[in-house]
Amino acid sequence: MPTTDAQIEQVRTLVASIPRGRVATYGDIAAAVGLSTPRTVGWIMRTDAADLPWHRVLGASGRPAAHLAHRQLRLLAEEGVPIREGRVDLRAARFPFPDPPHCVPPAETAPRRTEGQ
Repeated sequence: MPTTDAQIEQVRTLVASIPRGRVATYGDIAAAVGLSTPRTVGWIMRTDAADLPWHRVLGASGRPAAHLAHRQLRLLAEEGVPIREGRVDLRAARFPFPDPPHCVPPAETAPRRTEGQ
């Protein structure tokens, strides 16, 4: 099922709500929005997150993406996020999103169009 504009905005809203010094995983966000896979959150973050605190979103292991690791860990450390051996301590820093249905249910909107469609 295609990702809707409403789901993209829900992801953006959740990422924006993560406070300084806290983090969330792609899976946390996917579950809160009702997406079938954390990869969809990664796709949204990759294509539409320049104005968001992207550095507060990590994989389930607590490790940042290799190509962003130095920058992401530096930004998180500046916010006081506990980091041990290149990995965020998720037990200490994970932001608990309210249980679904925190997000507004997805609206009946047309799927987001991608280039070439």
